[in-house]
This record gives sequence, structure tokens and C-alpha cells, in this order.
Amino acid sequence: MEHCTIDTHQKTLTVNLDEGKYGTIAEIGAGQETARWFFKVGGAAGTIAKAMSAYDMKFSDSIYGSCSRYVSRDRLKAMLDHEYQLLNERLGEARGDSSAFFAFANTVAARSFTQKQPGHGWLGIRFQRSPGEAPSQIDLHVQLKGQENIQDQETLGLLGVNLIYGALYLHEKPDELLASLLDQLSTDLLAIDMIDFSGVAFAGVDNRLMALRLVQKGLSDAAMFRADGKVVQPADVLYKKAVLVERSRFRPPTRLTMRLLDCAHSAFCKDSDVDPDKVIVLSEMTLHNLSEGENIDVQDFLHRAEILCALGKHVLISNYGEFYRLAQYLSAYTQRPIGIALGVPTLIEIFKEKYYDNLAGGILESFGRLFKNDLRLYVCPMLDCDTGELVTVHNLKVQHKLRHLYLYLLENGLLREIDAIGEIELSIFSHDVLAKIRNGESDWEKLVPETVVRIIRNKRLFGCRG
Repeated sequence: MEHCTIDTHQKTLTVNLDEGKYGTIAEIGAGQETARWFFKVGGAAGTIAKAMSAYDMKFSDSIYGSCSRYVSRDRLKAMLDHEYQLLNERLGEARGDSSAFFAFANTVAARSFTQKQPGHGWLGIRFQRSPGEAPSQIDLHVQLKGQENIQDQETLGLLGVNLIYGALYLHEKPDELLASLLDQLSTDLLAIDMIDFSGVAFAGVDNRLMALRLVQKGLSDAAMFRADGKVVQPADVLYKKAVLVERSRFRPPTRLTMRLLDCAHSAFCKDSDVDPDKVIVLSEMTLHNLSEGENIDVQDFLHRAEILCALGKHVLISNYGEFYRLAQYLSAYTQRPIGIALGVPTLIEIFKEKYYDNLAGGILESFGRLFKNDLRLYVCPMLDCDTGELVTVHNLKVQHKLRHLYLYLLENGLLREIDAIGEIELSIFSHDVLAKIRNGESDWEKLVPETVVRIIRNKRLFGCRG
């Protein structure tokens, strides 16, 4: 069903005229942009118990307590805790039986005169669906793309209104709620790279699926969740970490898939510039990896996520078809080494010039971006299906005109060979394993790790018959 956009004026007026909603708006760092909308349209006295902003750090600390970072999820939580508690303490007896309370908060660092880098911020709302009910909550992180401070302020005001309206009136339709966050906005102005739904209103919501929806709906180019299934803001996970990524369909993770990652991880940690205690490993799935034609099978995605989480893997979902775009994304969050684990078939694809027609500098520009920050590729061999020959980074044949470029990467250690994978594992293909599972053939169990076998059988994943 196509989302129907409601303009900001209508949203704020709807909330203001709803006698059953009553709450607080608290904003730090970017002014009263959200609150301003509710006062602008009129009737705010029936909805807003309090609107406030605390710019000075000491004032903010005196209200919400001290913290190490003022633009953080911890600060957002402290604000929501404080404001929602005050609502109940001061108004619970007088209005608790007739009003569903809400507390909206944001803490934002917008583009300023002194700091020219893009802004970002945390927004959240804690709310009741009906009077007296236990609260539910939505937290989100936004990257601001405005070229001027005034653009970011306007974006924050609109996004704040969209979040409040969505929580109060669209909580039963989380997909529509997600789409509504962009009402009267565009991805040229912002990216929402993390959203978390919690509480009784969202008891049936899987936040891993919501992470996928962020990328699928274009609200962000990438989203991430940890091995425990908790969605996270990428900067919090990747900051000052060396990063190793394996891109695959993971449908399901095979012995080859996991062996490749283990070998790459071992080699990566042996590099002199890598601290093994500060390495984050990501299993990445692109939208292309997840789609069948134009559609994404939600249940199929959750099956893959279930297995990866059970294996202790952090999952990155992205819309970065080209590896140089993935490299740019990761290097924006960390200055530490980055490694990518892949097979020779994928390396062959990387050297196809047709993927870089959109770049003025073609394949040279793409490789400049890919290897800009000393990124290295850990490549496992493949078995040539026609000759049975083992193809490695040392005997791979590329186009003659790209041979010198290939040798440059190889001789400078940007292409690393993984040679500890046997020929039996190299003959495993995930699409064959999936077909065997669905056909009820038992020999698929030899092709995936024992842990994966147990998970697939116990949870009847991928059409397994038990």
C-alpha cells in the first residue's frame, strides 16, 4: 500500500486538537524547531505541557545529569527518563486517567559557523497509546546533510513532527511509520541510519527487519545490528576499530563462507598495524544479495539474520553495490585498517570496467577510492569448473590493459592470498546447499558448519523439513 503524505501543518494541528494526548518537548543543541511547529499552528495549550531547551552544558547537566557526550543515545535516554517521569509526577493524578502522555526529546549537533562538518543527532519519543498504559519508545539517529545551519534546523523540525505524529497515530503500522518520517523531506537533506522500536506498542516488531527497511526505503544507505539482534548506530560500533568485512548472501552460511572469514580474520590480525583486540568483524548483505528480482522475501532475510546472530556475527545491510562505496562508508567512521574477505570470482567482477561507467575516472578512480586508506583484500582461490585448475591471486588472468594495475596491487600487498582453504570446501556453493535443503536431501549437512545445521533444523529455516 502506497504511503499517503500528510503535510506538517495538518500533523501538528491534529495532535494539538487531540484532547487525549498531552506531553513535553525538550530539545538540546538546535533550538525549539519541533516545538515551534506546534505553537505556530495554534491550539498547543491543549497538547504541550512544557517545551524547553538547554544550550549551556552546565544547565543541561543540572537537569539531566552529567555525561561524556552530549549528542549521544545515553543523553537522549536521560532526557526521556527525566521528562516522562516529571509528566507522571506532576500530572499523573490530575490527567493520568484521561490523557495518554508523551515525552519527545532530541540532542543534536547541527552544522555551525565554527564546525563545518555535517551535523547529526538523536531523536526519541516515549509515549502511551492510551491513558495509564506502560510506555513504548522510538529512538533514531539522523545524519544531517544541509549545506547551511538553517537547512538542518528546518529538517529537524519537520523530522521531529513526523516522529511525534507517527508514534501517536501510526504505531500499529511500523512500515508506514518509517516511510512517514520523510514526509516533506528528502534523502538530500538527511539519512536515518538507526531506528529502534521498543515497548508494548511494538511487541511484534523485529528491529532487524526495521534496519533492512531503512535501507530498502532509501532512508539510509546502510544499517547495522549486533550479534544479539540489537540495532546500533554504525559510528558507535566502528569508532577506532579495525574492520574486516565479508560480503555474501549467507543463504545459508556454508563451510566455505565461514572458513574464508576465519582465515581472513587470522591474517588480518597478524598485520603489524592491526590490534587484534580492536577488530570488528561484519557480515554484510547488500540489497542485491537479498532480493529476488525487485522483491525481498522478509522471512528469508530473517532466516539469514537468525543464523548470523547465532554465530555471533554483527550484520551490516547496505546499498553499496560497488566495493569502493563500501570502503568510503567504512573509512568515514574509522581511521584504522579495513579488510575485505572475498573469493576470486568476486575479484574478477571488481576488475570489470562496466561497473564504473558512472565515474569520470573509470576503474582508476574507483580503485583510488577503494584503496585510499590502505584497504586490503583477502582473497581465497577458486576451482575452475572447466579445467579443475586452482585459480589464485597469483595466476588470475585479467584484461591485458589492466595487468599492470593488477600487479601493482599485488606487489604492494593490497591483494592478499588465502591459501588455507581446501579444494573440497572450494567446491561448495550456497545455492546448491539451499536447493538440497528445500528438496529434503540430507547430504547438505556436510556442507555447512554443525552449528548452522542445528539452527536450520531446530527452527525449520529455508524450508527445512526437520
